Amino acid sequence: MKYLLIVYSLFFLSAGSSAPGFKKIFNGKDLTGWRIHGTEKWYVENRELVCESGPDKQYGYLSTNKFYKNFILTLKFKQEANGNSGVFFRSTIDGVKISGWQAEVAPLNQHTGGIYESYGRGWLIQPNPLHEKYLKEVQWNDYKIEVNGDEVTTWLNGHMMVNLKDEKIGQGEGFIALQIHDGGGIKVRWKNIRIKELK
Repeated sequence: MKYLLIVYSLFFLSAGSSAPGFKKIFNGKDLTGWRIHGTEKWYVENRELVCESGPDKQYGYLSTNKFYKNFILTLKFKQEANGNSGVFFRSTIDGVKISGWQAEVAPLNQHTGGIYESYGRGWLIQPNPLHEKYLKEVQWNDYKIEVNGDEVTTWLNGHMMVNLKDEKIGQGEGFIALQIHDGGGIKVRWKNIRIKELK
């Protein structure tokens, strides 16, 4: 019986990784479908997407060519060095000045899963400090972001981090983008980036 339970568990975990309606937006080979903003490093290594500080040590972004309104986004990230990064949604950019909202990816106790409005109101919501422990340092983390109408919810490693309703977010339009923070010394790996568009 234990053996059967293990087999069934593995089956459902495998099925969840390719759940109906989800599609890959990173092909594991190159940056097709994405655009680099700034001079920081974005490249593919071992079928993983890597962002790394360059000599300019400035902000950098990798955005989807396509705009996404309502969606569920799932991905994995690993912070190899300083992991100050993030996932922007419903965003636009001029140079490296981005306008929109960020689901935070940051070092331990720096609010991964929180929602930040760039060049606007700043932090809109931060996770409960007791939930900071769900971040796995220098390990792969599962991140889920659902944006639907004026509501945003984030999960880190299966734990809900924040839920926010905001009228301004509901009016937003734009792409999804990964960020590398300024200051240098940052390296983050990403993989299994999938999206399910909602009506």
